[in-house]
Amino acid sequence: MRLSSTLLRLAFISCLIITFSFGGLSTDTQAQELTPAKIESLTSGYLRPAIEALRSFVAIPNDAVSEPDIQKNIDWAEEAFQGRGFETSMLETPSLPIFLAERIIPGNTQTVLFYFHLDGQPIKPAEWQQPDPYQVVLRAISEQGEYQNLDWKTLQTEIDDEWRLFGRSAADDKAPIIMLLTAMDILQASGENPPYNIKVMLDTEEEKGSSGLKASIDEYKERFQADYMIVMDGPMHSSNRPTLTFGCRGGSGVTITTYGPVTPQHSGHFGNYAPNPAFRLARLVASMKDAGGRVLIPGFYDGITLDAEARAIMDAVPDDEAAINDRLQIAEAENVGNSYQEALQFPSLNIRGMQAAVVGQKSGTIIPEKAVATFDIRLVPETDGDRMVSLVRTFIEDQGYTVVDHEPTKEERLKYNELVYFQGGAGSPAFRTGIDTPMGRWLREALTESYEEEPVMIRIMGGTVPVVPIIKALDVPAIIVPLVNQDNNQHSPNENLRIGNLRNGIKTCLAILKAPIEY
Repeated sequence: MRLSSTLLRLAFISCLIITFSFGGLSTDTQAQELTPAKIESLTSGYLRPAIEALRSFVAIPNDAVSEPDIQKNIDWAEEAFQGRGFETSMLETPSLPIFLAERIIPGNTQTVLFYFHLDGQPIKPAEWQQPDPYQVVLRAISEQGEYQNLDWKTLQTEIDDEWRLFGRSAADDKAPIIMLLTAMDILQASGENPPYNIKVMLDTEEEKGSSGLKASIDEYKERFQADYMIVMDGPMHSSNRPTLTFGCRGGSGVTITTYGPVTPQHSGHFGNYAPNPAFRLARLVASMKDAGGRVLIPGFYDGITLDAEARAIMDAVPDDEAAINDRLQIAEAENVGNSYQEALQFPSLNIRGMQAAVVGQKSGTIIPEKAVATFDIRLVPETDGDRMVSLVRTFIEDQGYTVVDHEPTKEERLKYNELVYFQGGAGSPAFRTGIDTPMGRWLREALTESYEEEPVMIRIMGGTVPVVPIIKALDVPAIIVPLVNQDNNQHSPNENLRIGNLRNGIKTCLAILKAPIEY
C-alpha cells in the first residue's frame, strides 16, 4: 500500500530533522573548513537520512504520462526546496509546468543552473522482482550472484556501498536530486553558503521528450539565464569513479519503405514473378555499411578530426573493452574507431527495426506487400541533422531508386520498379563543451580537490539527452555530471541505485557547491 502525500511529506520532514541533528551537527554550527577528510566524514554521517529521503521520494509515483502523479512530485519538490531557502516557481507550458527553484545569495555575482527531471518511465509491475516498484527494496548480492532482500533495520548497524536500492526512478532521476539537497544540508550545517547563486530546473516531461520545456524556452529564457549549466542525469563511467561528461551525441532518424504487390500474395502462385520488397530492402540496407561496420554513404564522416589532445582525453578513460565485449557477448567491435571512446566521436547509422510480413507461428507462405526499416542517426557536433538525412536520401537515389515523400500512388507503383517512400527529420542536435574551457577547469579542479584524484573525463557520451535544445537556446556552457551507477537498469524493470553512488554523489555535489568560480 502506498503512502499518502501527507505521510510522505511528514516522512521527508523527519528525514530533514534527522539530517540536521545527525552526528551532533546543527544549522547553528560555525563555519568549518570542508577538507577532503571532513567531506568524507560528513557524507557518511548524512548517508542514512539520504537513503530514507530517497525512499520517501521514490514512493511518490511519477509516471510521465500521469499528470496527477507529476503534480504530487512537484508538490514534494516545492516543499523540499523552499525548506532550504529557495524561491520556487511553476512555469506554465502548453503541457506540464516546469519547476524552477532559485537561491540568490547576497554578494554572489555568478549563477549556476542545475538541470534534473522529475518524471519517470512507466512500469509493468509483473516484470519487477518486488510487489510495488515505487516502494524501494534494499538488496545485497549473494555469493551465488543473485540479489537478496535485506531488512531495512540492517541500515541501523551497517551500510555497504555495494548494496542496492531497487525502485522506479531510484537512479533516473530522483537520486541526483536527493544528492544535491543533502549536499545543501551539509553545507548549511557547516555554516557555509555556495559561492554563487543557484537555479534548479526540474523538467516534468523528460521521458516524453521535454515538449513543454522546448515549446516555452524562449518565453522563460531570462528566468533560466546562468553563467554555467550542469546536467545531473545519466550514468557514470562503469568504474564508478567521479565522472565529467563534456557532451552528448544528438539524434535524427529516417524510415524507408520498399514495395511489392499491392496486397500480400501466395508465394506459390507468384514466387519468381511478384518482386519481394524484403529482398529489395535487404539489398538497400546492406549497401549502406561495409563488413566492418563503416558507413559507405558519401560524406557521412565529413568534418570529424581528432587531434592529439582529443586522443589523449579518450585514451585516459579507463575503459575495459574486453569486459565490454564480454557483457555484450560480441567477438569484436565494429571498425569505426580504434577504441570505444573513439567510436563515439563519429556519427552512427543504426537500424532500429525492420518489418516485412510476419514471423513465428502466425507466419504464412506469402510475398509481403511492403518492407520497412527505421534508422536512427547519432549526431556529433560536427554533423547537422538535416544534412545527414539528406545524405541518406541521396544515397538511396544513387542506388537507382525513385524516392517519394508520400505513400506511392497506383500510377507511381506501375511506373517505377524500384520505389522508396522516405521519411526523415533533423531531430535533436549534439553538444560538446571543451575540457579546457573555464567551466571544464572549474569542475575538474573541484572534483580533483575533493577526491584527491582527477575525475574520469568523457569527451562525448553516446546517448542523447532531450535538454540539448535548451542548452543551445540559452547559449550557455554546459557539462553533464552523471552520478548513478551505469548498471542501474535505467528505463527497465528492477531499476536500482548502488549505495556507494549515493554516497559519492553527495560528495560530488558538495564539492561543486563549495567551489568558487574563479574563471
